[in-house]
Amino acid sequence: MIANPADAKPVDYLLIGHMTADLTPQGRTVGGTVSYAIRTAHAFGLRVGLVTSALPAEPLLNELSPYGQIVVVPGPYTTTYENLYSDHGRVQYIRGVAAEITPGDIPQAWRSAPLVHFAPIAGEADDPTMLDLFPDATIMATLQGWLRRWDDDGRVRFRRWNRAETLRRLSILVFSEEDIVEAPELLDELASQTHSLFYTQAERGGIHYEYGVPSRYETPIRKVVNPTGAGDVFASSLLCALHVTGSIRTATEVAAQLAAESVTRFAIEGTPTPDEVRAALAE
Repeated sequence: MIANPADAKPVDYLLIGHMTADLTPQGRTVGGTVSYAIRTAHAFGLRVGLVTSALPAEPLLNELSPYGQIVVVPGPYTTTYENLYSDHGRVQYIRGVAAEITPGDIPQAWRSAPLVHFAPIAGEADDPTMLDLFPDATIMATLQGWLRRWDDDGRVRFRRWNRAETLRRLSILVFSEEDIVEAPELLDELASQTHSLFYTQAERGGIHYEYGVPSRYETPIRKVVNPTGAGDVFASSLLCALHVTGSIRTATEVAAQLAAESVTRFAIEGTPTPDEVRAALAE
């Protein structure tokens, strides 16, 4: 972790978003899009920086520190999620929320990163002016966390999001079929305003919209051990592979391959290895 943001060294891939503590029968486990993305970008050989918020002494941060430089905005809590299951399906609760991440929290040395990934998980970093810090970057957002609100008891519910001033600045927007199941019409609304949008559909692949024009992509079929994080692996692999290859088509194929492999392992262990990245890029 970086105690003084002025000490931050330049990075290739900048992540902005809360890491999470996920409450499971096995105890607290590290989660959140940033946790999958920092490991994935590191496997691509990129220098990674993460701006997050958590309890200052959060032990789960130690699981991320080998993969990049981390700036932690001190929060009253670490953002914490719990999933409860019944005969009626899954109900998700948020048990604590970390601090907001503001433009002033981004180290100066990281504002020239060529790749910027907004990876909210609990509504954080939803400030369009933050995008102005990165005039020359390829900017991607994974939408999931901006589509969430919660009741006083912490029960997570769908929040409709359509912020034109953010959409026009994004290079890539990624979200899943599950993310907008309560408002499927949002797909066309967002696709019409976004340069490049990826709508992921798990083992069915997904749809890539380029300036609103759709084209389908496929994903390899693998035996599913645990699907958690596959969408995060897809998105971060997409941005990394685009940087490496310069081709959105090739990047999509690489990302689909690595996301498919991710479901064969459990949760955070599904992020790609350097060998898997090299193999996917070589195909």
